[in-house]
Amino acid sequence: MPKGLRYFLTRFIGALITMLVGTVVVFFVMKAAPGDPALVVLGDFATPETIAKFNSDQGLDQPELVQYFNWLAGIVQFDFGTSLSVSQGEDIGALIAYRLPSTFFIGIYALTIAICLALVLGTLAATRRGTLVDTSATSLAVLGVSMPDFWLGYMLILGLSIGMGWFPSYGFVQPSTSILGALHSGFLPALAIAAPMAAVFTRTLRTSLIENLDRDHVRVARSFGQTGRFTFLHHVFRNSIIPFIVVIGLQVRYLLGGVVIIERIFGINGIGSLMVEAAFARDYYVVQACAVVFLGVVLTVNFAVDLICASLDPRRAR
Repeated sequence: MPKGLRYFLTRFIGALITMLVGTVVVFFVMKAAPGDPALVVLGDFATPETIAKFNSDQGLDQPELVQYFNWLAGIVQFDFGTSLSVSQGEDIGALIAYRLPSTFFIGIYALTIAICLALVLGTLAATRRGTLVDTSATSLAVLGVSMPDFWLGYMLILGLSIGMGWFPSYGFVQPSTSILGALHSGFLPALAIAAPMAAVFTRTLRTSLIENLDRDHVRVARSFGQTGRFTFLHHVFRNSIIPFIVVIGLQVRYLLGGVVIIERIFGINGIGSLMVEAAFARDYYVVQACAVVFLGVVLTVNFAVDLICASLDPRRAR
């Protein structure tokens, strides 16, 4: 078997195993959570007969392992069941499909802002090491890491929305309605999520660039008369981008966590806000479905990062 194909299959099987373990954790953690789904739907004054009928209809009277495998079989077929209380009786897959574009848009928007800021600040800090530019970029990175996204979100609302009136403080225009409207209304929530990530990306890129700038092969390239720009792009930046991409993949977990909070603050009708609503309403099926979707996104991104890094550095696939 070719080494590249073996690397691909190894990573893919690892992602599937992680996904399976994740579904076990999600299901049984929700089972251990306090509260009875029957009482959530039927009310506290429901009779034992009514509760027993509800549990029978929902399959909740079966052993937990049977419930898990039935739920897993539905997940494999993209059947997440029906909502208990958030949108009673509605298909959860339809709920997620409706809200997914908003979450994806904000997440990609935030990631784009973070990467652009990091590429500029990290490169400037590394190429002007020890100067005022380096100190300023490093200080901004430390400041960004120290600011929680929810606090930054409120500060952005106070300054750029209420104070300046440049952006809306609440609500979001769907991308399907207007791309420009989505870019405008989604800028503050995306920036609140992006700032801490950009700080991590900047520090990672700066460290990697400085390390590669001092490599022997870079000095040799300069001694051969290669221009500074050519040397930087082909011998420094290309080797430095691999750990940068790895950190981006790792930060997707933070990105999704930030989306859950930021969507509530800015009134974005996405999966994050759906998950919070379902948690407060004790709609366990919806919470489980949202958690599985988030887990799937994280594993998919990490898998893609592994493949990108292997293509940039074939030694990883050996």
